[in-house]
Amino acid sequence: MARELQSKDLQECIKLIREMTTIIDPADDYLTITAAEEQMKINYAKAKKENDEAYANLKALTRVLDAARKSSARPPNVSTVEQHAARLNELDTSRLSLAKAIRDAESSLASKEAELAALKEKARELEESDPAQDHQRELDGLTLRLKVFKGLGFEPVMNENGQVTQMLIRADSGDVHCATLDGSNVQKAERAWKLATS
Repeated sequence: MARELQSKDLQECIKLIREMTTIIDPADDYLTITAAEEQMKINYAKAKKENDEAYANLKALTRVLDAARKSSARPPNVSTVEQHAARLNELDTSRLSLAKAIRDAESSLASKEAELAALKEKARELEESDPAQDHQRELDGLTLRLKVFKGLGFEPVMNENGQVTQMLIRADSGDVHCATLDGSNVQKAERAWKLATS
């Protein structure tokens, strides 16, 4: 019985395979497989070409990167950032000290020029002055009177306009008195002699 079942199943399988052979066309399947293989070869060649191009680009970029690294590296004869900063500080300090020295020299020059101008002016005044004429002016009557008054202990105090406003009087005791010039000439004279003899 088991053999009959197996035989029956086998018969059904054979029948099914025969029915399917009418549906299956080996030539058509062959063409599909061949076309798939051709497409796979084309895809493989395309991918290989893209990989080769990418590898060539990678090599070129690597060379560019190496060249950039070399060019960006500081040459041994160029100072480091710290050395450069220290040098800048030294130059800045030197610049400041030179600027101060220049200012001092200009100030000294200006004062010497002013002194020279004053000396030239004094020399011109001395060249233009006449000592005999100056002495004659000193002998003017007003000057002589003022000297006599001063010798007696009376010294006039003048305001900005050159007018006598007060009189300093040196007394016989050595005290100095300040007298205003109010009143008549007689009153002024009496007050002055009174203070001078005190």
